[in-house]
Amino acid sequence: MHSCNPYRAGSRPGPEVYAPRVDDLADRLTALTFGGLTRDQVTALLIDTVAAWGEEHGWRVYRRAPSVVTLPPPLDRQHSVLDVAIARPGAAPLVVEVDHTDRRRTVEKLLAEAEEGRIPFWVRWGPGRIAEAPPPIHVIPLRVTRHQGRFSRSDLAAPEHSPLPPGMAEAAELPLPPE
Repeated sequence: MHSCNPYRAGSRPGPEVYAPRVDDLADRLTALTFGGLTRDQVTALLIDTVAAWGEEHGWRVYRRAPSVVTLPPPLDRQHSVLDVAIARPGAAPLVVEVDHTDRRRTVEKLLAEAEEGRIPFWVRWGPGRIAEAPPPIHVIPLRVTRHQGRFSRSDLAAPEHSPLPPGMAEAAELPLPPE
């Protein structure tokens, strides 16, 4: 079977070609703020944001697109799905998975997609440590807070310091003793 994809494994351009798009999507996602959402609501919001980002660029966006990876037995006749796939004219397609945990199966799926010439993104969100992924997977980490089973992400500025109480002097730099 002949493929129209000019970016087959081993012949696609290096990562520098994709860097602006990686940063562009990461900037869009890291600008998101929300509060009191369930795990499913956060995941849906992130998928919606990725899809909107692709549509705003004029690209074809597919939600729950079939992956090249099949499901484990006994469902091995069916293909796994990607959260978002984006077809770009004249450029390699993008594939995006959104997860709140580190899943080995997601890494395997994104590596398989990369082997087929697609550019893999893994949007990882959660309150804890977010693991790295092997190249060429682009991880977009989104830290959130969790309170009573709900998740939030805010962009709050650091609080202002209160004025010094009366009679308290400001810290002064002390001279260093001679050597």
